[in-house]
Amino acid sequence: MKRFLFCSLLLCFYTASAQTIDHSRWTKILQTYVAENGVVNYKGLQGNQKSLQNYLIYLAENAPQENWSKTEKMTYWINAYNAYTIQLIVDNYPTESIKDISDPWEQTFFEIGGKKMSLNTIEHEILRPMGDPRFHFAIVCASESCPKLLNCAYESNTLSDQLDQAAREFINDPSKNNITESKITISKIFKWFKSDFPKEDAFIRYLNKYSAISISSDPKINYKTYNWSLNE
Repeated sequence: MKRFLFCSLLLCFYTASAQTIDHSRWTKILQTYVAENGVVNYKGLQGNQKSLQNYLIYLAENAPQENWSKTEKMTYWINAYNAYTIQLIVDNYPTESIKDISDPWEQTFFEIGGKKMSLNTIEHEILRPMGDPRFHFAIVCASESCPKLLNCAYESNTLSDQLDQAAREFINDPSKNNITESKITISKIFKWFKSDFPKEDAFIRYLNKYSAISISSDPKINYKTYNWSLNE
Protein backbone atom coordinates (compact mmCIF):
# COMPACT_ATOMS: atom_id res chain seq x y z
CA MET A 1 0.00 0.00 0.00
CA LYS A 2 2.89 2.40 0.68
CA ARG A 3 3.99 1.88 -2.92
CA PHE A 4 0.50 2.85 -4.09
CA LEU A 5 0.55 6.03 -1.99
CA PHE A 6 3.97 6.97 -3.35
CA CYS A 7 2.71 6.53 -6.91
CA SER A 8 -0.34 8.67 -6.12
CA LEU A 9 1.87 11.49 -4.93
CA LEU A 10 3.91 11.33 -8.10
CA LEU A 11 0.77 11.58 -10.20
CA CYS A 12 -0.56 14.47 -8.14
CA PHE A 13 2.52 16.59 -8.69
CA TYR A 14 3.20 15.60 -12.29
CA THR A 15 3.34 18.55 -14.70
CA ALA A 16 3.53 18.35 -18.45
CA SER A 17 2.64 20.19 -21.63
CA ALA A 18 -0.21 22.66 -21.82
CA GLN A 19 -3.66 21.10 -21.53
CA THR A 20 -7.06 22.16 -22.83
CA ILE A 21 -8.31 22.94 -19.34
CA ASP A 22 -6.27 24.04 -16.34
CA HIS A 23 -7.40 21.99 -13.34
CA SER A 24 -4.69 23.33 -11.01
CA ARG A 25 -7.20 25.35 -8.97
CA TRP A 26 -9.11 22.11 -8.29
CA THR A 27 -5.88 20.50 -7.11
CA LYS A 28 -5.34 23.40 -4.67
CA ILE A 29 -8.83 22.90 -3.23
CA LEU A 30 -8.37 19.16 -2.90
CA GLN A 31 -4.99 19.41 -1.24
CA THR A 32 -6.39 21.91 1.24
CA TYR A 33 -9.55 20.03 2.20
CA VAL A 34 -8.99 16.37 1.29
CA ALA A 35 -6.64 14.04 3.15
CA GLU A 36 -4.44 11.45 1.41
CA ASN A 37 -6.93 8.74 2.41
CA GLY A 38 -9.82 10.61 0.77
CA VAL A 39 -11.45 12.00 3.92
CA VAL A 40 -13.03 15.38 3.17
CA ASN A 41 -13.17 18.40 5.46
CA TYR A 42 -16.63 19.58 4.39
CA LYS A 43 -16.99 21.91 7.38
CA GLY A 44 -13.80 23.73 6.49
CA LEU A 45 -14.77 23.98 2.84
CA GLN A 46 -18.23 25.25 3.74
CA GLY A 47 -16.59 28.17 5.51
CA ASN A 48 -14.46 29.04 2.50
CA GLN A 49 -16.40 28.30 -0.68
CA LYS A 50 -15.04 31.02 -2.95
CA SER A 51 -12.28 28.90 -4.48
CA LEU A 52 -14.70 26.06 -5.24
CA GLN A 53 -17.25 28.45 -6.73
CA ASN A 54 -14.58 30.00 -8.94
CA TYR A 55 -13.55 26.56 -10.23
CA LEU A 56 -17.15 25.60 -10.95
CA ILE A 57 -17.69 28.85 -12.84
CA TYR A 58 -14.54 28.10 -14.81
CA LEU A 59 -15.85 24.63 -15.69
CA ALA A 60 -19.28 25.98 -16.64
CA GLU A 61 -17.72 28.53 -18.99
CA ASN A 62 -15.31 26.06 -20.61
CA ALA A 63 -17.43 23.08 -21.60
CA PRO A 64 -15.74 20.36 -23.70
CA GLN A 65 -15.62 21.02 -27.43
CA GLU A 66 -15.96 18.56 -30.30
CA ASN A 67 -12.27 18.91 -31.20
CA TRP A 68 -11.14 17.79 -27.74
CA SER A 69 -9.66 14.31 -27.47
CA LYS A 70 -11.56 11.58 -25.64
CA THR A 71 -8.96 11.75 -22.86
CA GLU A 72 -9.43 15.50 -22.42
CA LYS A 73 -13.21 15.09 -22.30
CA MET A 74 -13.04 12.25 -19.78
CA THR A 75 -10.64 14.22 -17.59
CA TYR A 76 -12.96 17.21 -17.63
CA TRP A 77 -16.07 15.21 -16.75
CA ILE A 78 -14.44 13.19 -13.95
CA ASN A 79 -13.24 16.39 -12.28
CA ALA A 80 -16.61 18.06 -12.88
CA TYR A 81 -18.52 15.15 -11.34
CA ASN A 82 -16.37 15.19 -8.22
CA ALA A 83 -16.42 18.96 -7.86
CA TYR A 84 -20.20 19.19 -8.18
CA THR A 85 -20.65 16.29 -5.75
CA ILE A 86 -18.57 18.21 -3.22
CA GLN A 87 -20.67 21.32 -3.89
CA LEU A 88 -23.86 19.33 -3.35
CA ILE A 89 -22.65 18.12 0.03
CA VAL A 90 -21.42 21.57 1.07
CA ASP A 91 -24.78 23.09 0.11
CA ASN A 92 -26.56 20.58 2.35
CA TYR A 93 -24.01 20.28 5.15
CA PRO A 94 -24.22 19.07 7.83
CA THR A 95 -25.60 15.77 6.59
CA GLU A 96 -24.82 12.20 7.55
CA SER A 97 -25.16 10.83 4.04
CA ILE A 98 -25.61 11.97 0.47
CA LYS A 99 -28.73 9.81 0.44
CA ASP A 100 -30.31 12.14 3.02
CA ILE A 101 -30.39 14.80 0.30
CA SER A 102 -33.47 14.85 -1.91
CA ASP A 103 -32.72 13.29 -5.33
CA PRO A 104 -28.97 13.88 -5.06
CA TRP A 105 -28.12 12.32 -8.41
CA GLU A 106 -31.22 13.38 -10.32
CA GLN A 107 -31.57 17.04 -9.36
CA THR A 108 -30.36 19.49 -12.01
CA PHE A 109 -28.49 21.94 -9.80
CA PHE A 110 -25.81 23.16 -12.21
CA GLU A 111 -25.24 24.23 -15.80
CA ILE A 112 -22.30 23.54 -18.08
CA GLY A 113 -22.11 25.30 -21.41
CA GLY A 114 -25.64 26.60 -20.87
CA LYS A 115 -27.10 23.10 -20.41
CA LYS A 116 -28.80 22.15 -17.15
CA MET A 117 -27.30 18.99 -15.72
CA SER A 118 -27.40 16.52 -12.86
CA LEU A 119 -24.74 14.15 -11.57
CA ASN A 120 -26.59 11.38 -13.42
CA THR A 121 -26.23 13.35 -16.65
CA ILE A 122 -22.45 13.22 -16.32
CA GLU A 123 -22.24 9.61 -15.17
CA HIS A 124 -24.83 7.87 -17.33
CA GLU A 125 -25.06 10.05 -20.42
CA ILE A 126 -21.43 11.10 -20.80
CA LEU A 127 -18.90 8.95 -18.92
CA ARG A 128 -20.45 5.49 -19.25
CA PRO A 129 -20.83 5.70 -23.06
CA MET A 130 -17.09 6.44 -23.30
CA GLY A 131 -16.54 2.74 -22.64
CA ASP A 132 -13.74 2.88 -20.04
CA PRO A 133 -15.02 1.41 -16.74
CA ARG A 134 -12.01 2.70 -14.85
CA PHE A 135 -13.85 5.99 -14.38
CA HIS A 136 -15.96 4.17 -11.76
CA PHE A 137 -12.85 4.13 -9.54
CA ALA A 138 -12.37 7.88 -9.98
CA ILE A 139 -15.78 9.48 -9.47
CA VAL A 140 -16.89 9.81 -5.89
CA CYS A 141 -20.33 9.61 -4.27
CA ALA A 142 -19.17 11.23 -0.99
CA SER A 143 -19.61 7.95 0.90
CA GLU A 144 -17.40 5.58 2.87
CA SER A 145 -17.79 2.71 0.39
CA CYS A 146 -17.17 4.71 -2.76
CA PRO A 147 -13.67 5.09 -4.21
CA LYS A 148 -11.58 7.60 -2.35
CA LEU A 149 -11.49 11.18 -3.58
CA LEU A 150 -8.00 11.76 -4.94
CA ASN A 151 -6.50 14.83 -3.32
CA CYS A 152 -5.38 16.23 -6.66
CA ALA A 153 -7.12 16.77 -9.96
CA TYR A 154 -7.18 14.23 -12.73
CA GLU A 155 -5.14 15.54 -15.66
CA SER A 156 -5.34 14.58 -19.32
CA ASN A 157 -1.54 14.15 -19.47
CA THR A 158 -1.63 11.44 -16.81
CA LEU A 159 -5.23 10.21 -16.91
CA SER A 160 -4.60 6.59 -17.86
CA ASP A 161 -1.92 6.19 -15.16
CA GLN A 162 -4.18 7.87 -12.61
CA LEU A 163 -7.13 5.62 -13.50
CA ASP A 164 -4.96 2.50 -13.25
CA GLN A 165 -3.75 3.68 -9.87
CA ALA A 166 -7.30 4.42 -8.71
CA ALA A 167 -8.32 0.91 -9.79
CA ARG A 168 -5.44 -0.68 -7.87
CA GLU A 169 -6.12 1.29 -4.71
CA PHE A 170 -9.85 0.62 -4.79
CA ILE A 171 -9.66 -3.09 -5.58
CA ASN A 172 -6.95 -3.73 -2.98
CA ASP A 173 -8.65 -1.71 -0.23
CA PRO A 174 -10.10 -4.26 2.24
CA SER A 175 -12.77 -1.78 3.30
CA LYS A 176 -14.09 -1.82 -0.28
CA ASN A 177 -13.26 -5.36 -1.45
CA ASN A 178 -12.19 -8.59 0.27
CA ILE A 179 -10.17 -10.76 -2.09
CA THR A 180 -8.76 -14.27 -1.70
CA GLU A 181 -7.76 -16.75 -4.36
CA SER A 182 -11.02 -18.72 -4.20
CA LYS A 183 -13.54 -16.20 -2.84
CA ILE A 184 -14.14 -12.52 -3.46
CA THR A 185 -16.55 -10.20 -1.69
CA ILE A 186 -16.54 -7.15 -3.85
CA SER A 187 -18.08 -3.68 -4.02
CA LYS A 188 -21.64 -3.36 -5.25
CA ILE A 189 -20.25 -0.97 -7.85
CA PHE A 190 -19.36 -4.10 -9.79
CA LYS A 191 -22.97 -5.28 -9.48
CA TRP A 192 -24.73 -1.99 -10.21
CA PHE A 193 -22.58 -1.35 -13.28
CA LYS A 194 -22.05 -4.95 -14.35
CA SER A 195 -22.71 -4.10 -17.98
CA ASP A 196 -19.75 -1.69 -18.00
CA PHE A 197 -17.19 -4.35 -17.04
CA PRO A 198 -15.97 -7.42 -18.96
CA LYS A 199 -18.20 -10.47 -18.66
CA GLU A 200 -17.69 -13.83 -16.89
CA ASP A 201 -14.08 -15.11 -17.08
CA ALA A 202 -12.96 -11.81 -18.57
CA PHE A 203 -14.20 -10.03 -15.44
CA ILE A 204 -11.88 -12.08 -13.23
CA ARG A 205 -9.00 -11.37 -15.58
CA TYR A 206 -9.90 -7.68 -15.33
CA LEU A 207 -9.75 -7.79 -11.54
CA ASN A 208 -6.45 -9.66 -11.68
CA LYS A 209 -4.92 -6.80 -13.67
CA TYR A 210 -5.12 -4.73 -10.49
CA SER A 211 -5.45 -7.18 -7.60
CA ALA A 212 -2.40 -7.85 -5.42
CA ILE A 213 -3.81 -11.35 -4.83
CA SER A 214 -4.21 -13.65 -7.81
CA ILE A 215 -7.85 -14.73 -8.10
CA SER A 216 -8.70 -18.17 -9.45
CA SER A 217 -10.67 -18.40 -12.69
CA ASP A 218 -13.89 -19.47 -10.94
CA PRO A 219 -14.08 -17.87 -7.48
CA LYS A 220 -17.15 -17.62 -5.31
CA ILE A 221 -18.48 -14.07 -5.70
CA ASN A 222 -20.40 -12.07 -3.08
CA TYR A 223 -21.04 -8.35 -2.68
CA LYS A 224 -20.27 -6.14 0.30
CA THR A 225 -22.89 -4.05 2.06
CA TYR A 226 -22.51 -0.48 0.84
CA ASN A 227 -21.77 2.10 3.52
CA TRP A 228 -23.41 5.40 2.56
CA SER A 229 -22.02 7.33 5.56
CA LEU A 230 -20.38 10.62 4.59
CA ASN A 231 -16.68 10.38 3.79
CA GLU A 232 -15.56 12.90 6.41
